[in-house]
Amino acid sequence: MLERIRNFCIVAHIDHGKSTLADRLLELTHTLDPRQMHKQVLDSMDLEQERGITIKMHPITMVYTHADGQEYVLNLIDTPGHVDFTYEVSRSLRACEGALLVVDATQGIEAQTISNLYLAFDAGLELIPVVNKIDLQVARVEEVTHQIAELLGVPEEDVLKVSAKTGLNAEDVLKAVVERVPPPQGDREAALRALIFDSVYESYRGVIAHVRVIDGSLRAGTRLRFAATGKDYDVVEVGILRLDQIRRDQLSAGEVGYVVTGCRDVRDVRVGDTILDANRPAAALPGYREVKPMVYAGLYPADTNDYELLRDSLAKLRLNDSALLYEPETSIALGFGFRVGFLGLLHMEIIQQRLEREYDLNLVCTVPSVEYHAIMLDGALKLVDNPVLLPAPGETQRLEEPYIRADIITPEEYIGPIMQIAIEQRGVHVNTEYLDAKRVNMHYEFPLAEIIFDFYDKLKSVSRGYASLDYELLEYRPSELTKLDILVNGEVVDALSVIVHQDKAYDWGRRVCDRLAKLIPRQLFDVAIQAALSSRIIARSTVKALRKNVLAKCYGGDVTRKKKLLEKQKAGKKRMKAIGNVEIPQDAFLAILRAE
Repeated sequence: MLERIRNFCIVAHIDHGKSTLADRLLELTHTLDPRQMHKQVLDSMDLEQERGITIKMHPITMVYTHADGQEYVLNLIDTPGHVDFTYEVSRSLRACEGALLVVDATQGIEAQTISNLYLAFDAGLELIPVVNKIDLQVARVEEVTHQIAELLGVPEEDVLKVSAKTGLNAEDVLKAVVERVPPPQGDREAALRALIFDSVYESYRGVIAHVRVIDGSLRAGTRLRFAATGKDYDVVEVGILRLDQIRRDQLSAGEVGYVVTGCRDVRDVRVGDTILDANRPAAALPGYREVKPMVYAGLYPADTNDYELLRDSLAKLRLNDSALLYEPETSIALGFGFRVGFLGLLHMEIIQQRLEREYDLNLVCTVPSVEYHAIMLDGALKLVDNPVLLPAPGETQRLEEPYIRADIITPEEYIGPIMQIAIEQRGVHVNTEYLDAKRVNMHYEFPLAEIIFDFYDKLKSVSRGYASLDYELLEYRPSELTKLDILVNGEVVDALSVIVHQDKAYDWGRRVCDRLAKLIPRQLFDVAIQAALSSRIIARSTVKALRKNVLAKCYGGDVTRKKKLLEKQKAGKKRMKAIGNVEIPQDAFLAILRAE
């Protein structure tokens, strides 16, 4: 019965305790055997456990007996909290009728809290505010409760106060879900419509879609159609999700579960797409969009013999991560590799670590770049995600770069330092609003390329960890951009090329040259490291040559003999410099990331 179903999710800023709260809910509903329970049980990946963050969402079905004696089916979706995975959060919200908005009692409201709040408002969800970590001595329970009540416009007594770690008042959360979250709406007799909010890949069964059925029902043998791709498949199996998959005869309107179709191509099963009945197609659900990468970087094997292993490894990761896009590319300096698109720097770091851990690869990653627009002389638009592809200045009308709208929430005493680093990153201040007497929300517009490197680290540094950042893509704007090339021994190293703003080109080139001069080992000849804009050299550092003492064997004798030996050495070094190769160590490719 629809009246006994509650679909809800947990949204919060990173490290505010949503996965720990999920653990307590699973324990209270006896969903898992005690032997299966461990800390942050829904975070199944090693990286999630190590970092204490949620990377992939994990749906799970619980059965809860309320005080009125009735049993309720509670479908929980634990969602990622990082800004890179905002689209996954938005899709999970569309699969629910309610959301637990969890706020850390020691940190208060942060940028991602505000962002998720707006997403929940847009989805029309019933919000249940929860203040977590009330057991800590430094918890500011009353202050944070007042913040949330003001933000949501609700009485303070409606804000739940819990400790997910100890389980204090966790039972109140389950009661609030049953009493406040409305049951799902849907017609079980109507044509099938189901929302895909996640997918995983299994070797033997192919792509398994996690779905919320909106209308109609799904059962084995149904001929279904994916609305976005138009591909048809037969349903092999349906069921609900615990830690494992529990088979059911059918999934009906309002229910959450999984669908096995035997599909082997993850590109056919897209997050946000609608599943329809191929024999009775209905209108697709609104809001679907393709996930678009924000950051691009080159991934190359340190050993060129590992190219095929890297290709196969990326293909396997792509099966479980539909946001991962890649295509082959070649670098003069690094050989054969791939240009890979990521949702953000965290996504990039996770993928790189998974490749190195799970597939035993040693990788070289080039400088991350965003996607620029080059408007050609004939008005055509060229997408540039690699500095090597940037057209020459005489071939374009203008270059455009992506801008983002950023929300920075911070205590008011850090406004000055934050404004200073924002100016350094070409930020445009929009306005500042006070959330309460001590905390402000600073609205900025930044070029995306300026914040993908170390802006977040700088922000945390100047605010002593109290400031938080959230952003969303705004638009493309014309900008004075140029390609900066790095030359080693007179040869352009394409893997070190970057697209920078003209005002920052000299400083960037100077720092990179100085850093590379410390990392490139000394040769038997001088190695010139230069930064160039087109054919104009704007910065240079030199790695001085190692020198063999050719006069060591001379015990006196005529000075002309010594001069002859020195001239012979000089000629040899000149010839060596003309034909010699300089091996660039892997650390040098990370130098630009640390050039700041």
